[in-house]
Amino acid sequence: MTAPLRLDRGTLVMRTVPNALASFFIWDARSQNFRAPGRAYREIVETAREKGLALKDEAAGFLKLDLSFAKDQVPYPHQKEALKAWKAAGRRGVAVLPTGAGKTLVAQLAMRDTPRSTLICVPTLDLLQQWYSGLVAAFPDANIGLLGGGSRDDTPILVSTYDSAAIHAEDLAGKFALIVFDEAHHLPSDFTRVIAEMSLAPYRLGLTATPKRSDGRERDLDDLIGPVVYQCAPEDLAGTTLADYREEVIRVKLSPNEQRRYDECIRIRNDFLRRANIKLGNLDGWKQFIMASGTPQGREAMLAHREARGLAYGTEGKLRVLEELLAEHPQERTLIFTDDNATVYRISREFLIPAITHQTPTRERHSLLERFRDGSYRILVTSRVLNEGVDVPEASVAIVLSGTATEREHIQRLGRILRRTEGKRAVLYEVITENTSEERVSQQRRGQWRPGQEQPDHFWEDLNAAH
Repeated sequence: MTAPLRLDRGTLVMRTVPNALASFFIWDARSQNFRAPGRAYREIVETAREKGLALKDEAAGFLKLDLSFAKDQVPYPHQKEALKAWKAAGRRGVAVLPTGAGKTLVAQLAMRDTPRSTLICVPTLDLLQQWYSGLVAAFPDANIGLLGGGSRDDTPILVSTYDSAAIHAEDLAGKFALIVFDEAHHLPSDFTRVIAEMSLAPYRLGLTATPKRSDGRERDLDDLIGPVVYQCAPEDLAGTTLADYREEVIRVKLSPNEQRRYDECIRIRNDFLRRANIKLGNLDGWKQFIMASGTPQGREAMLAHREARGLAYGTEGKLRVLEELLAEHPQERTLIFTDDNATVYRISREFLIPAITHQTPTRERHSLLERFRDGSYRILVTSRVLNEGVDVPEASVAIVLSGTATEREHIQRLGRILRRTEGKRAVLYEVITENTSEERVSQQRRGQWRPGQEQPDHFWEDLNAAH
């Protein structure tokens, strides 16, 4: 029998380590123990078993559950394929499925087939409640709890926000054999990645519409969860699982006065960047620009940059197009997306449309969404807060007036209108300003632009997307 394998504050601890396991551990002189990250638990146990070592496991506190699945719902073929691929990969990995494709059911089926204590991590309080309600319906006899939003339950099935799970990562580390990471692209951030790093969970399922991040950390998901085991795109499911849809790009021009001012702002910004030897093609360049804005010249350049961006994103031509599009769809439920709150509030005032931003109180937001769902309100205008985690199957038209360069945001906004209902045909309009950097931003979020392509004269990198 080897020395006991114990869990201490999110790390695995052994007093003495067999040679076969030595590669997993490092010596901690402070505690006079060998330590390994919690996420190495599965490899350590499997290696010990392969080498015939009798490992005394005092680390894991997983529970075996008796789960009765109450949903009388036949999975779609893509859901069955995703579940099968995840199992074939050792019950570790990421399933990339478009919004509206039923990621939640895939997770519930994974839980049914892996009946062990389970932690589900979600990014928002809205999703916390949605997941809780869905799990209670799927497993009515199970003991299901919440962590976050004022709740701190201790249950074998626990739904938590990423923030709360990160705060309590040490306490949660040894309790759950299966972790489901909804909107898994959130996990690799500095604050939340400790959930996966400290956890002993041998089984891990990531769910996302697209794993891509602006900082490139999606590659860390391989270590934190597992590789992408299944992937499909909206067009693969259109007309079957998802609604039929089309996308249309509408280009508008700046007025002559707007174009002259835009060009002048870009000249001021670019002259400063050249003098300071700053390139905005990556995150480091953007950080340098922000730091340099503390100087008088840097501040002038940053203000010029923001003014140019405002002209491209908020030109009067876009509002005229918006008015025409709303007139073309007088009956359809419509979502209008912008990149900034100022434009949201302007549209709300000028068109008398209810608005939702991050500043909207929770109760008011829920009330607005309910009225949108029941048809009391036909149109909503919003910035980024509805990009993910909100179920609005009634919406069939999306009008994107501005956004970031991330493919994830484009897929998420498209997904808001793809929930299938009888006879529904969805349409996404993207309104962009010609002869501005917004043309490249549009290409990038559609996955049509790659580094090294010829760039427009007025190039800048939009890297301010939330992770």
